[in-house]
Parts: sequence; C-alpha cells; structure tokens
Amino acid sequence: MPSLRRGVFLAILLLPAALLADSQRAITHILQQNEAPVGIVFEIITADSEGLSWALPLAHSYIEQLRKQFPALPIAVVTHGQEQFALQNGQSDEQPAVHTQVRSLTDGDIPVYVCGTYAGWRGLSDEDFPDYVNVAAAGPAQINDYVSLGYTRVLIRQRPD
Repeated sequence: MPSLRRGVFLAILLLPAALLADSQRAITHILQQNEAPVGIVFEIITADSEGLSWALPLAHSYIEQLRKQFPALPIAVVTHGQEQFALQNGQSDEQPAVHTQVRSLTDGDIPVYVCGTYAGWRGLSDEDFPDYVNVAAAGPAQINDYVSLGYTRVLIRQRPD
C-alpha cells in the first residue's frame, strides 16, 4: 500500500508538466501531418486569474508554428476558467498586454470566446466584455461545436515552468 500512495503522490506532482506537455505534444503531432487539420480550437481553462498572461503567449507561439506550415488554417480560442475575467472591459487598464494579445488574435481572424455561463454566475453579461471578445452561451459547448465541425481541440491549462 505505501508504494501505491507513493505512486499516486508522484503522479500528482507530475500532472502539471504532463498537461503542458500534452498541448506541446498535440501541436508537434499536428505539425508532423502532411495535410492541415480542418481547424484548431484552443481551450484555455485555469484557476489562475492571471492565466491569460501566460496562456495567450503560449497559444500565440503555437499559432505561429501552425500558420507557418498551414497558412490558411482556421483557428479559434475559447477561455472558460478563472482567467477569462481578465477580458472584462474594466480589466483593460489592469491587464493591457492580455487585451492587446486578444486584439492581435481577433485582428488575425481568430475569434476569442469567453464562457457566458461562468460570466453569468458572476453577474456579468455580454456588455461587460469588449466588442473584440465573443461571449459564448457556454464555453464547453462552443468547443464541442468546433470539434463537431472537425476541429482539433488543443487544451492549455497549465503554466509552463
């Protein structure tokens, strides 16, 4: 039994690195393909209120790699964890880099969504987010819609060390 506990403890310690490795592994796998996927939907979900400050640059680096090989690849970003609240209108002065990065994505024809359900639980509505942020009825449902269209889901949920 002690070895089982030790194994579970080790798995818990390694989980964050594995989660990041999964997104990198997914991108590497996509880049090894001869044909572009139908599209990519990045799912960002963290418990970190400043999660977009590291998740968006990571997504940007992935997008650059993908677009270098597949220039016309359709891409979308859905954020539906604690990090999404950095995209509120009132946060543009607090987290200007995050808002600039989102504008860069949307200017590049990459829609960025937040979860309207989670926002609603906080008493927020569509009007509490800038025009360049799409408010989906539910973040997971928006991701599922893209997946049903054939998009490949890439999960970003852990800060790189």
